[in-house]
Amino acid sequence: MHSLGQTRSANRRDHLLLTPDTFIRTPLPGLSGGLAIVHVAPQAGAAFTMMTIELEPMGTLSEGPTQRLIYVLEGTLTLGEPGSKQPHNLSAGGYAYLPTGHPHTLIALSKARVAVIDKPFLPLESEENPAFLIGKEAELPSVALNGDEDLQVRSLLPASLAYDFACNTMTYAPGASLSQVEIHYMEHGLLMLSGGGIYRLGDNWYPTTAGDFIWMAPYCPQWFGAIGKQPAKYLIYKDFNRHTLL
Repeated sequence: MHSLGQTRSANRRDHLLLTPDTFIRTPLPGLSGGLAIVHVAPQAGAAFTMMTIELEPMGTLSEGPTQRLIYVLEGTLTLGEPGSKQPHNLSAGGYAYLPTGHPHTLIALSKARVAVIDKPFLPLESEENPAFLIGKEAELPSVALNGDEDLQVRSLLPASLAYDFACNTMTYAPGASLSQVEIHYMEHGLLMLSGGGIYRLGDNWYPTTAGDFIWMAPYCPQWFGAIGKQPAKYLIYKDFNRHTLL
């Protein structure tokens, strides 16, 4: 049945909720055998781009114009670098950080979906520029947020001023929630990976579920509580480690 123009998606001054029924797929330079869902970009007011890349078997993605973080949502892929003897194998939960100008080719060995974060890099004179890294989320230490064991955080990037953004996964036990409404200078890009709950954004309350994307502008009031019988988990970006005037 036709939806008659109804959707959970919403676009407000300080936040954006995109649900899968409103996703638009587009080709991109450097992308072959696949399409991109650009969730948020500077055109919406964000200082970064966050997208989901959908690849057919043997589809490829090469480097973009900025530093990049990739996180595998589904499928198996290889990540090749010039001079590397063997490509790196990636599967769901695998990720890689690629500095600006770092040549690479991501090749899908099966149908695959990959979350991609691109952001212009802000160097610090006191820090060396960050280097290529690769890892598996499941192998990272899980830390209780503010001592709450029902809310676990895994940090994909090292705790170093060399990096100008952070990317984490956050997992909520059923019924768990943030301990406060947060209002701060950092912006967020958030992709719901599993489960669901209620997100407060500004003065609005939204049901959210796996597959939804949320952008939060600086100083957007925000809060989340998990609802349902399974844990809720999301991948979340924030700008970090830089003076606010840069």
